[in-house]
Amino acid sequence: MGEKILVLDAGTTSTRAMVFSREGRMERVAQEELTQHYPKPGWVEHDASEIWDKTLSCMREVVGDDASSIAAIGITNQRETVVAWDRNTGEPLARAIVWQDRRTAGFCAELKEAGHEASVQERTGLLLDPYFSGTKMRWMLDNDDAVRAAAENGALAFGTVESWLVFKLSGGEHISDASNASRTLLLALEGDQFDEQLCELFGVPKAALPRVVDTHGKLASSDAEWLGSQVPICGLVGDQQSATIGQGCLSFGETKATYGTGAFVLTNKGTDLPRSENRLLGTVLHQAGGTRTYAIEGACFVAGSLVQYLRDQLGLIGSASETEDLARSIEDSGEVVIVPALAGLGAPHWKPDARGVFSGLSFASGKAQIARAALEAMAHQTHDLASAFAADGAPWTSLKIDGGMSANEWMAQDLADILDLPVERPDFVETTALGAAICASVGAGLYPDLGNAASAMRGATRTFTPSMSANVRKDRLARYARALSVA
Repeated sequence: MGEKILVLDAGTTSTRAMVFSREGRMERVAQEELTQHYPKPGWVEHDASEIWDKTLSCMREVVGDDASSIAAIGITNQRETVVAWDRNTGEPLARAIVWQDRRTAGFCAELKEAGHEASVQERTGLLLDPYFSGTKMRWMLDNDDAVRAAAENGALAFGTVESWLVFKLSGGEHISDASNASRTLLLALEGDQFDEQLCELFGVPKAALPRVVDTHGKLASSDAEWLGSQVPICGLVGDQQSATIGQGCLSFGETKATYGTGAFVLTNKGTDLPRSENRLLGTVLHQAGGTRTYAIEGACFVAGSLVQYLRDQLGLIGSASETEDLARSIEDSGEVVIVPALAGLGAPHWKPDARGVFSGLSFASGKAQIARAALEAMAHQTHDLASAFAADGAPWTSLKIDGGMSANEWMAQDLADILDLPVERPDFVETTALGAAICASVGAGLYPDLGNAASAMRGATRTFTPSMSANVRKDRLARYARALSVA
């Protein structure tokens, strides 16, 4: 058996395949962008067939004819995104509804008004928000004839993206790992499988849902037709939990923030059931042998996608990397403030109907000021989360960051300045993929546990220390608070 790990990273804007060595070096990578569909304001969709086709293409590109060197496959994925497919034909029944989609805000409001949110949060750790998968499934059943017909004849399969990829890779295995299942509103934090009462509340047939499994272990196997030989699938983990593992946040209280399409902060809560009084989320971090480690989480829906918006929708920049030089080219943002509520506001505000705000604009405001304000928005949102974590008795003493945006040196320093905390960034910032490699390596038996694997596979880090004056920090946060009040 080989000792390399094939990681499939099915993200929101792209899908990738990577080959990692046993020591955690990324040896090969292939990546393809995914088409974003926006049929109505607040709606975001993906083509599930495109996700599969491009994942398979990337996988074959990085493996080539060297499948014998691959010990296991690890999969990490955009969470909460829902795929509906026919379990007999293996074909999607509708476009996937992406985690950013807000179309179920009305249904969530109805459930809140009926008094269900407190009990749902108590059982699942989650709030009633369109972000989560359960209401997306219900919308599909109510609004798509093909999905409804498949449910009626027993052919419907629902799953998040890792579940969809395993089904395709394995030729029909319908499973979901506990970290992804805990994001659906249909799994109780203490429940082994999807919950009958929660399924009834949200109107989702339990028979259409996958079997809940560990995040690492011998979970399934890919068919030989894809790579020339069977390869065991030994790691399945949602992207934010995967990044937490990739950062080595495996002890109680350790905290990471990932800046990708959105921004997500997780603090390891050990075996304690995560409870929040400040509208943070409880989630499964990882599961082994049916035993769960939990995390408390704060999610901001828009991070890197704001820079993408400046590039693709407004045409202000040609590439995301330009923002760092633009931010450094001026002394400050000229009082320009951006509240990036382009997909509503996540934690700790949870305002699904909020919309983005650009404030402080004047004739002196150019693309440099707007680009700098976009980067500053990352620190402002993270400061909101830091305040909520502290109020929940989980104050941060430092923060580990990762994700594509964290490569921006200016933004990393700005985070340290606004949070007034040391910020640690690994030299290899793609810790989401690394976390899946760590899970798969343990699942394949290359390491005895996650701690040993993380110690062996994580690389060097750099620390950014605060250098901003208290007055400048106070003024920045005050301007942000004023802009936030009108979002």
